[in-house]
Amino acid sequence: MSNAAQPYPRAAEGDEIEDVKERLRTAIRSSRRSRSQRLRDEAEVALARVVAAIPAVANASVVSVYAARPSEPGTNALLELLDERGTRILLPVLGSGLQRDWAEYAGPDDLRERAPGRPPEPGGPTLGAAALAEVEAIIAPALAVDTDGARLGQGGGWYDRALEHVRPGTPVIAVVFPEELYDASTRPLPREPHDRTVDAVATPEGWRPVGPIGPAGPLEPTG
Repeated sequence: MSNAAQPYPRAAEGDEIEDVKERLRTAIRSSRRSRSQRLRDEAEVALARVVAAIPAVANASVVSVYAARPSEPGTNALLELLDERGTRILLPVLGSGLQRDWAEYAGPDDLRERAPGRPPEPGGPTLGAAALAEVEAIIAPALAVDTDGARLGQGGGWYDRALEHVRPGTPVIAVVFPEELYDASTRPLPREPHDRTVDAVATPEGWRPVGPIGPAGPLEPTG
């Protein structure tokens, strides 16, 4: 786990948890924007190898991934790798408000940016929110994850609600840069009762289970 450039705003008296989350989001987004394109490209390729080798992903016939925004850990290489493997891939489609939907990945040329700032989405027909029950592993975006499984998202609560449709036992794997994995014993992420935890975290350096059942220890590298 990297502690380099890892922001951690402390809560002051009177602070609401959401205020602390927002300060942390701002700091992490700023750090992400400072990453060079070369480092982003290298991280994307390494991340694809790591995630594809996680047993729950390697053995799955259907997975949910996401098309990353420019500042996020890149997922294009992962999408191509899984597609070449013959894995069926569902990507999120963002409706108005908190509407949730999914559509099948049909190659990079099918992805469309429907509005500025929104992640690219498939152009094919949508499958409904309940389609997430078909997947065997979920690759979820995050701004940060801690070793207890707490996930800091973008703030809209979209994934927290979408995960209500997951079959019990389906692993949720959050993807972050190495310095965005926090040690919960010293730097726990702010968490509210409605926040859904994740089961594992993947970075370009490796992956590991997190949460109560996850063993303590370093990332498990691949290759």
